[in-house]
Amino acid sequence: MLPHFFDSVLQLIVTTSTDLPPDVRAAMRTSVAAEPAGTRASQALTIIAQNIDLASDNEGAICQDTGMPTFEVHVPPGANQIRMREQIRAAVAEATRRGKLRPNSVDSITGKNSGDNLGPGTPIIHFDQWERGDIEVKLILKGGGCENTNAQYSLPVELPHLGRADRTLDGVKKCILHAVWAAQGKGCSPGAVGVCIGGDRTSGYAHAKEQLFRTLDDVNADSRLAELEASIMGSVNDLEIGAMGFGGKVTLIGCKVGALNRLPASFFVSVAYDCWAFRRLGVVLDASTGAITRWLYRDPAHPIIPMLDQAGFVRTGREIALEAPLSEQQIRSLKVGDVVMLSGPMFTGRDAVHSHLMKNDPPVDLRGGVLYHCGPVVVKDGDRWRITAAGPTTSIREEPYQGEIIRRYGVRAVIGKGGMGAKTLAALEEHGAVYLNAIGGAAQFYARAITGVDGVSLLEFGTPEAMWHLTVKDFPAIVTMDAHGNSLHKDLEQESGKRLETIGA
Repeated sequence: MLPHFFDSVLQLIVTTSTDLPPDVRAAMRTSVAAEPAGTRASQALTIIAQNIDLASDNEGAICQDTGMPTFEVHVPPGANQIRMREQIRAAVAEATRRGKLRPNSVDSITGKNSGDNLGPGTPIIHFDQWERGDIEVKLILKGGGCENTNAQYSLPVELPHLGRADRTLDGVKKCILHAVWAAQGKGCSPGAVGVCIGGDRTSGYAHAKEQLFRTLDDVNADSRLAELEASIMGSVNDLEIGAMGFGGKVTLIGCKVGALNRLPASFFVSVAYDCWAFRRLGVVLDASTGAITRWLYRDPAHPIIPMLDQAGFVRTGREIALEAPLSEQQIRSLKVGDVVMLSGPMFTGRDAVHSHLMKNDPPVDLRGGVLYHCGPVVVKDGDRWRITAAGPTTSIREEPYQGEIIRRYGVRAVIGKGGMGAKTLAALEEHGAVYLNAIGGAAQFYARAITGVDGVSLLEFGTPEAMWHLTVKDFPAIVTMDAHGNSLHKDLEQESGKRLETIGA
C-alpha cells in the first residue's frame, strides 16, 4: 500500500527544512530592501538573506532548531491512517539521521533526548478526512525560540502600554500588538503571527497555529478579519523593533487571524508567533501510490530567485577583531553597537549545560572563554563530528544562571540572541564580560565560521544540549550588552513600549 508515501514525506521534510517557500522569500526580500544600508537591521537581514541562499544551495537546515514537526494530513475515506502515521514517523527519524532535522524530542521527566525526534507526542500528526480522492500532507517546522513567544490572553485584560483590552476586535488588536511587542528579538523578528479569536485554551492555540499554513499574501474570506489583519500590518511596523530586535522598519511580515466559537464565560485570544525562518510546505499525493503529484506553496518548475544579487555580509572596516581567550581589558573597551569578529576557541552551552554548571565544575577551563548559546545540528563522519547548522538560541532562558556562571568561571563573552535581563547585565558590569547578539536562525551562515570540532563534553544530554568544543574564525556578532551597564535590548524595549502606547491609543 502506498509504496511511495515514505519517500514523498521524507522529501517534504527535507525541502521544508532547507528551502523557504516563495511567499516568505518575497517578504524577506522586501524587508532587506526596506532597511537603510549600514544599519544594524540591514546587517542582520543581509546575513539572514545569505543564510537562506546557503541553505537552499547546500540542502542544509535553514535554522538549527527544526522545532516540533507538525503535520496536517487530509485523506479520502477508507485510507489507512495507522500505516500513514507509521510511515511519517519513519520519515521523521530518517530525516533526523541525515541531519535535516535536529533531534528535538526530549523526555519531559528524565530530560533524555530520544535522538530520532520520536517519542510520546512527537511528531505531531493531525488527520482529517475529506471527500476528495487524493491525499494532502502539510508540514510546519516552528522552532522553540518562537514557540516560547506564543501568547494567550483572557479578555478583558489590562495590558502594559495599552490599557484595557475588551471583548471586541479592538481588544483583539491590542492583544496582537502586545504579543509582537513582548516577543522583541527573542522570536527572531521579523516574524509572522497566527491568531485565533475564541475557542478554549487548547483549541485556540491549535487554530492559531493553523493560520500559519496560509500564505502571507492570502486575504481572509471574512471581511471583518481581513480588515483586522490589514490594520495590524498597517501599524505594527511603527513599533520599530526591527530585525532581531535591533531596531528597524520591519518587525512583522504577516498576520493571519481565524475565529472559533467560545464559551460565554471565556474570551481567549491565542497568538502563535513564527520567526523569519517560516518553514511550511505541503504536497498532494496520489491516493493509490503515495507519489507526489503537486507541491503546495511552491512550483519546482520555477527556478529559485536568490535573495541577494551580490555578496552577503560585507565588512565595513569598523569591525573589531577578537581572539579568544579574552582579557578583561579587551572586553571593557567594547561598547553597545560594536560589531566584533571573533576567532579562537568557543564552547556551546544552553539549558542543560547551564543547569549542570550550577552544581558541577565545568569540563573545560572557561576563564577568558566564550560561551555560545547554541544547540547545533551535528552529524558524525567516521570518528569525527561535523557541525552542519549552528545559529544561536534564545538567551533569556539562561537568565537564572548566567550571572553566577560568569562570576564563578570567568567567562568573558556570552553569545546568543534576544538579549538577557538585569541579573546578567549586572554581572557583565561587575566582572568585565559582554553579551554578543548573533543573528537568530542563521544556522548555515554561522556553521561556516566553525573551522573545527575539537571535542564534546556532556554528550549524555543529547547532541543539542551537549557542550561542543569549537574553533571559529571571524564569527560576527554585535555587542548588545556591554561591561558598562548598557543594554540595547532594554533601551529598545522601552522605546518600542512608548510607540506601542501611541499605536494602541
